[in-house]
Amino acid sequence: MDSSIDTTGLAATNALPMIDEVQELMDQYWARLRDRTTLRTVDDSIEVTTPYLDRHNDYLQIYARPHEGGWLLTDDGYTFDDLEQSGCNISSPKSKAMLNSILAGFGVHSESGRLVVQASPTDFAQCKHNLVQAMLSVGNLSCRDPSGTWRHGEPHVE
Repeated sequence: MDSSIDTTGLAATNALPMIDEVQELMDQYWARLRDRTTLRTVDDSIEVTTPYLDRHNDYLQIYARPHEGGWLLTDDGYTFDDLEQSGCNISSPKSKAMLNSILAGFGVHSESGRLVVQASPTDFAQCKHNLVQAMLSVGNLSCRDPSGTWRHGEPHVE
């Protein structure tokens, strides 16, 4: 398959209206994210319900609380609890290696059975995004067999 892009006629088109159109679509996307994100106070934290769905079609929730001049963001143990309840054993060396690789890639760490990231006021949005992506990626470990191959159906139990 030829992966080259046909640019015939691109010079004749006006790229600016396309940029404006895509910018409008992006604005709609951001508005949708804003409208579908809810906040509420839970104990000493703010619960952030995101519009992103996990493998059960449940909205992902994270918790933010002030910490050392910034924010501590956590899943409050949801991700690991869900894997355990699904019968997924992530204590094998191969599973631990995959888990550590995922967490390192998102700058998230595991602390007392919770996914955690420390955010400053300037990088809060990126850290929140990384935590949600880590939750989704770690949750997908239940869909792999011990060799790392994607599976369908019931989670693998080691």
